[in-house]
Amino acid sequence: MNYVAPVLIGILYAMVMSVIPEPHRRRFNAVMVAGAGAAYLSGGGAGGWEFVFTAVATYCAYRGLESWTYIGTAWLLHTAWDLLHHFKGNPIIPFAHDSSLGCAICDPVIAVWCLYGGPSLFGFRRNAAVS
Repeated sequence: MNYVAPVLIGILYAMVMSVIPEPHRRRFNAVMVAGAGAAYLSGGGAGGWEFVFTAVATYCAYRGLESWTYIGTAWLLHTAWDLLHHFKGNPIIPFAHDSSLGCAICDPVIAVWCLYGGPSLFGFRRNAAVS
């Protein structure tokens, strides 16, 4: 498995998200991590624990509507869930054996960006005064 590609995907994700202005960027990312939290629900192999994890991820995503810290935390929780599925469960993409490992490498990149407040990587400033 290529370990560089998931890191690049995480960086690309942050770059694409950087185009969305705040506060829409934060809210959009809360929705994205909510979706990620339910990714294994239809067959991840952890039984009833899939529902427990989805509930925890959904709570973090809901709180993430107003807090980048919760969004970053949800991505880190998803990283742990990815690792669990890589070693003991079913992969996130059924026909790609190492897909959960790739996700576990990508997600912390996104989480770090979120924990820094999800800033624009391009330095866009809306309504900035020109001197």
